[in-house]
Amino acid sequence: MRRLEGKVALVTGSSGGIGQGIAIRLAAEGAKVVVNYRSNPQGAEETLAKIQAQGGECHKAEGYCDNEQGYSIGADLGMVEDVQRLVKESIEHFGQLDILVNNAGIEKHADFWEVTEKDFEAVMNVNFKGVFFACQAFVKHLLETKRVGRIVNISSVHEELPFPHFTAYCASKGAMKMMTRNLAVELGPYGITINNVAPGAIETPINTKLLNDPTKLKSLLQNIPLGRLGQPEDVAGLVAFLSSNDAAYVTGTTLFVDGGLLWNYQEQ
Repeated sequence: MRRLEGKVALVTGSSGGIGQGIAIRLAAEGAKVVVNYRSNPQGAEETLAKIQAQGGECHKAEGYCDNEQGYSIGADLGMVEDVQRLVKESIEHFGQLDILVNNAGIEKHADFWEVTEKDFEAVMNVNFKGVFFACQAFVKHLLETKRVGRIVNISSVHEELPFPHFTAYCASKGAMKMMTRNLAVELGPYGITINNVAPGAIETPINTKLLNDPTKLKSLLQNIPLGRLGQPEDVAGLVAFLSSNDAAYVTGTTLFVDGGLLWNYQEQ
């Protein structure tokens, strides 16, 4: 029996990159998966196709339509009302929600003294406020139905490692780290676990510029003891573990998926 058989998982920001890899892996483990996107419907279609190709059942996020592939929703994770609707309609369609993976995130590059209020709020709204209220809506559902559940937040090595010119991003991940620790204590008595997975340098479309710059790529790889970039599958395997009963006694912690980068990194 697959580890997540009979479970329903919501993976935010799963139209590409790490989120897509997670959605596909959870489906492979037997879960029904809610695929969420904000601005990349083609990516959501691709995620859905890959899930269906391996026999998984998927809830495709795309506007407000309903078709043979499942009821669809789209949501901006930076807006609380959208977050709450996403969780609510996912539950309405599948009848339950067992796993919440908070993967959606953004970053803005700027010198600290040049960061605008607009960019600061955009980063914090998606990376922290959206996560906070997604967790809240999910937990309310679990408490009302008297069921246990799993929350997995996709954090970053930068909840621990300074990242010059990305101060708002680092602050959002630091906030996520403390929220996870706090909620582990508060939610533990109800059988709800919460953990962070913190990726390092993962090969995804967002890193295309880096991948096409041999000098910068070589410099980065010299900081990674395992000598390679991570793949979305490297992150997805750990998320699947934390979402399963194999990790029933793991809560309030951050697990790093970085090839050793955190303990070997030197700013160039």
